[in-house]
Amino acid sequence: MRVSAPSGTSRPTVPPLAWFLLAAAAQRPGRGRRAGKVSQLVAVGVAAASGWLLLGSLGRFRRSGTTVDPLTPARAGSLVTDGPNAHTRNPMYLGMAGLLVGRALWRGRLSGLASAAAFAVAIDRFQIPAEEAALRQLFPGDYAEYAQRVPRWL
Repeated sequence: MRVSAPSGTSRPTVPPLAWFLLAAAAQRPGRGRRAGKVSQLVAVGVAAASGWLLLGSLGRFRRSGTTVDPLTPARAGSLVTDGPNAHTRNPMYLGMAGLLVGRALWRGRLSGLASAAAFAVAIDRFQIPAEEAALRQLFPGDYAEYAQRVPRWL
């Protein structure tokens, strides 16, 4: 069943991957101190957890036969609520933000955290509202219960 974008909501026009790449490009390497061993160890942990969220959620979406295209949220064929999606409603975006945090920590550039925060704000303001509106329209009762039970980010 194909459902058009919900009325009163805008359809996302910038792919989240573009936001991610822009934020990563903003994390320019600079002069200064190098990350220490502890920072690099934390960075690896953050990146591993972020990769699990991102890839685990992608796998669940593919197995459930629903779209992973963030520009057409109204084409969702099912509501995925297990795996990483049982802990956060946006594990792919949280995973991307975590990869940016991990990269900033690895490089020892705390200023790189600003681009990770900017990525999260952009996704939260421009992408997620359209997705949530589409899911509310497609799966009204199920999505309402899911949204009450599972946080948007953490």
